[in-house]
Amino acid sequence: MRRGERKGTEGQRPGSPVRVGKASLEEPLDGAAAGRASGPAAGRRSTESEVYDDGTNTFFWRAHTLSVLFILTCVLGYVTLLEETPRDTAYNTKRGIVASILVFLCFGVTQAKDGPFSRPHPAYWRFWLCVSVVYELVLIFILFQTVQDGRQFLKYVDPRLGVPLPERDYGGNCLIYDADNKTDPFHNVWDKLDGFVPAHFIGWYLKTLMIRDWWMCTIVSVMFEFLEYSLEHQLPNFSECWWDHWIMDVLVCNGLGIYCGMKTLEWLSLKTYKWQGLWNIPTYKGKMKRIVFQFTPYSWVRFEWKPASSLRRWLAVCGIILVFLLAELNTFYLKFVLWMPPEHYLVLLRLVFFVNVGGVAMREIYDFMDDPKLHKKLGQQAWLVAAITVTELLIVVKYDPHTLTLSLPFYIAQCWTLGSVLALTWTVWRFFLRDITLRYKETRRQKQQGRDDQGRADGSVDGRPPGPDDPSGPEEAEREGVPAPH
Repeated sequence: MRRGERKGTEGQRPGSPVRVGKASLEEPLDGAAAGRASGPAAGRRSTESEVYDDGTNTFFWRAHTLSVLFILTCVLGYVTLLEETPRDTAYNTKRGIVASILVFLCFGVTQAKDGPFSRPHPAYWRFWLCVSVVYELVLIFILFQTVQDGRQFLKYVDPRLGVPLPERDYGGNCLIYDADNKTDPFHNVWDKLDGFVPAHFIGWYLKTLMIRDWWMCTIVSVMFEFLEYSLEHQLPNFSECWWDHWIMDVLVCNGLGIYCGMKTLEWLSLKTYKWQGLWNIPTYKGKMKRIVFQFTPYSWVRFEWKPASSLRRWLAVCGIILVFLLAELNTFYLKFVLWMPPEHYLVLLRLVFFVNVGGVAMREIYDFMDDPKLHKKLGQQAWLVAAITVTELLIVVKYDPHTLTLSLPFYIAQCWTLGSVLALTWTVWRFFLRDITLRYKETRRQKQQGRDDQGRADGSVDGRPPGPDDPSGPEEAEREGVPAPH
């Protein structure tokens, strides 16, 4: 339970379950007649699960600001008073930068503002928020270097970096069954089954947990394959066989990851969120189960993006898809312009970083879209993720503008132009022309109803209300043989 949620349970008897809703998610029920929600469900949106919490506040949940400050001071004092400083300038520079980053992380973990997630611990998400700040500052530093200096700067991280990447053949022979190879005719398929296959599956499983929508995940998956087709003249590793694009990637790896992710989302939405303090559980089996469930969400919110409900939500969803695709492309372009091998540990660390910050950013974006009156500004993690994505793109543009300015093949440009025109046409029709048409039809209906009411009023002038057999309008009059007035 978050600190803000514990305040509402101080009046409860210790050990008794308390029904709570996230304080940051309060909103009235839909509909004008619903009024203000009252009772246990107040403050909980319709897509959010109910939470039962006994309000236990243990040592695990305290901030420990003084403890962290004392330990940090002792470590710095030891380094200053008892340790002899080496004479190696490069070593001292690296050490000083690392120490500065660690001190900043200690400050952020204890003092930064909590985000929307609280499990396994709020400090975990504060840590990744501070890592986001550090990563953005590193990107800004690289952006302000020359191309040669920026590539050589990575040698301070790993001396093996800073050298051009060797040329590799990514497309090659695309035959599924190679009859010329008598030993293993399916060797082309087996060559593609490397470590990137489970990475694709795990990546799309986690992306589904972030986006929480099957349609959006499928659109991002398919559009990225189209981007690989479109940009294979710029990056050689985008050149893949057709069956690698659509069978191995979209159907097998991405599709299976999205399916498993949706099944996990279904389980999380139906799960009972009832939390007790560890020492309030009598059995050892219950204690072990409680420890495992500490790594599951505190509560669950089902995302309903509804992109066609308004122009604002439509543009927001399109922006989310664009940022997702841009972050995916940055993975490949950064490796290319910074001379970083695909198997390098920095590439993996970047992916782990986006896995941890992406879920928080998506939740903050959804809250900002779903209830802008309560969430008046974009969340801090979402802001940083957007800034990081744009900064990575600027590094790519600065370090290799020649590759990015290679013109698209004519048929590729035609396809993207046609797709853009169709998307723009649908947007104008859905949010402008369709509304004008509906308002015009509603106005005609109201005028027709007003004329019908006037005809009924004229029929009752003689002092008696019109009976069931009396003509009540022009259409009824014509059926009785009387010409209708014009």
